[in-house]
Amino acid sequence: MKFVDEATIDVAAGNGGNGCMSFRREKFLPFGGPNGGDGGRGGSVFAVGDRNLNTLIDFRYARRHEARNGENGRGSDQYGAAADDIVLRMPMGTIITDLDTGNVIAELLVPDEKVLLAKGGDGGFGNLHFKTSTNRAPRQKTPGWPGEHRKLKLELRVLADVGLLGLPNAGKSTLIAAISNARPKIADYPFTTLHPNLGVVRVAAEQSFVVADIPGLIEGASEGAGLGHLFLRHLQRTHLLLHVVDMAPFDDSIDPVAQARGIVSELKKYDQSLYDKPRWLVLNKLDMVPIEDRERRVKDFVKRFKWKGPVFQISALTREGCEHMVQAIYQHVSKLKNVVPDDPDPRFADPHRDLEQSP
Repeated sequence: MKFVDEATIDVAAGNGGNGCMSFRREKFLPFGGPNGGDGGRGGSVFAVGDRNLNTLIDFRYARRHEARNGENGRGSDQYGAAADDIVLRMPMGTIITDLDTGNVIAELLVPDEKVLLAKGGDGGFGNLHFKTSTNRAPRQKTPGWPGEHRKLKLELRVLADVGLLGLPNAGKSTLIAAISNARPKIADYPFTTLHPNLGVVRVAAEQSFVVADIPGLIEGASEGAGLGHLFLRHLQRTHLLLHVVDMAPFDDSIDPVAQARGIVSELKKYDQSLYDKPRWLVLNKLDMVPIEDRERRVKDFVKRFKWKGPVFQISALTREGCEHMVQAIYQHVSKLKNVVPDDPDPRFADPHRDLEQSP
């Protein structure tokens, strides 16, 4: 299935039904009184977060979603039937924005929570509604209220605990395949990954965390080089970033330190808050470095990169060092998840709030 993380849709709620003006007319009852019923309510449009969806492709081609109108009221005290509501199921992490005002209507962070997108119009009043002791034969009725119409922008930001960051062919896809249940495409050419991949890492029977792998980032991505940097939006809800570095490039003239600095620079250009997130260094493909040369090369990289945070030396292909890294990640993520926010209701939590400063 094609991955789509942006879509624009039109939603229209149904109009309310019109009220009815009618009088009861039966034999031997010449003045039966008013019996016109109210109109029915128009259908509303709701959004629901579905954890089984991971793309907005359904809304790329189905852009118009319109609820039915409520029925008109009828005589004999008959009220019009209310129209059925429309429920749009969207992947978790979807941000819904009103294009006309620019206001964020909702962020789908709680599974199966219904969010109102467009309210259906109320039904009009029939003349039965206007009957009083002094107005026994009212001839008033009101039309139904119109339903809301909105043009919405849908933007998907995947929900993950850990995000992988690095150049194309740094081994991110191999790493997520080695430590999780994800099976991304892996090949020996750049930009093999064209869309984010999510994987669940099982540490124990009831201990796990979610890792997100995004397409490779290159220097100049902010100017449109490569696939650009729009995929970085999928890392904004993560608690931890893993900067994966290829320690055995095919060309000896390539400097891994210069490449790593370029990635950090692009990260800062895109979003300062994303740059400030906790970030760990993962030196990959050490299986391709001679054993006697590994320690020297790692120390040289860390010294020239001026890195003072956690460093992990791994080989995603042979899974060397991966288990130690997974355990450290789980301990870090579990501590963040155990932090009690000021507002215990997750629906009102700020997903962009940093819970810990970058090391």
